[in-house]
Amino acid sequence: MVNFICLGILGVILGSFYNVVGLSVPAKLSFTTRRSACPSCNKTLTAIELIPIVSYILQGGKCRGCKAAISPLYPIIELMTGLLFALSYHVFGLSGEFFVSLALVSLLMIIFVTDIKYMLIPDKILLFFAVVFLFLRIFYPLAPWWDSLLGAAVGFGLLLLIAIVSRGGMGGGDIKLFAVLGLVLGTKHVLLGFMFSTFYGAIFGVAGMLLGKVKKKNPIPFGPFIVFGALTAYFYGDVLLDLYFSTWVLP
Repeated sequence: MVNFICLGILGVILGSFYNVVGLSVPAKLSFTTRRSACPSCNKTLTAIELIPIVSYILQGGKCRGCKAAISPLYPIIELMTGLLFALSYHVFGLSGEFFVSLALVSLLMIIFVTDIKYMLIPDKILLFFAVVFLFLRIFYPLAPWWDSLLGAAVGFGLLLLIAIVSRGGMGGGDIKLFAVLGLVLGTKHVLLGFMFSTFYGAIFGVAGMLLGKVKKKNPIPFGPFIVFGALTAYFYGDVLLDLYFSTWVLP
């Protein structure tokens, strides 16, 4: 239990950092030297205002200075990162794959922020994590080891084909993101991740149109659905595939 709590706290703290990275990199701002400030009044935030999740709750979701609303994206990413770090330990224990999972969660949380805020998946972030995953898969390879490379090729090729057929219906950032995800997930799970991504996106789109929140011609970021699809495939892909084959395919 102590391990789960410690990892959850670490995840919440790093989630706060991932918020900063996701908001800074697309805007070409430094996230290492600049001080955290309110985006509305530019008031430099004090230590008490920078406590992940807690500060948001104590301040009622508003800036202490100008009373402008603070985006709920901040505590959402912090909480999600904390929960996913704990889930990583629950699923993999203290193994090599556990460290791969922490890197994957980190990438996906940053991408969630950049795509929600800017509808952009920066090449710098993808390149950095591609190197990280290549390094990790050398020491903690999939079985067979080349499945990472094939997964990257399949992820890239599938999204590129969809982009060509749909004449731009899929963004370049999404295509490159699936190539990076293929390094981690491998062939079978990157395809499963794509299936879940489209499934989640379809549900959101239909629900949004029924509620009048989404219009057909208004683009919506696909990145968050990729995030949830990739997480589903990575953490529960084997379980879901076993359940599918045992229920519908095998006698």
